[in-house]
Amino acid sequence: MEITNKTKKSLSIPLPAGKKLFLSPGKSGQITRKAAHRPAVVKLVEAGDIEIVEEGAKRQGGGGSGHGVSSSSGHGGTGAMRQSGDK
Repeated sequence: MEITNKTKKSLSIPLPAGKKLFLSPGKSGQITRKAAHRPAVVKLVEAGDIEIVEEGAKRQGGGGSGHGVSSSSGHGGTGAMRQSGDK
């Protein structure tokens, strides 16, 4: 599950086992389903401070995004080859 900070301030999201997820404004992170059902997380969702999206829903819409990452890393490889050829 992906969690996104919708506020203009950094958030500390309490997770199971005493861990915390720190999210800067507008940034996203990954949490488990178990963590998403914790009372403190549910309270943040209800307040509109965070948004949680199922990974399956994101994959359908994010297919082009994954391709962009792929082509980006391929582009970086091309740049590295040019650098070694220029030396």
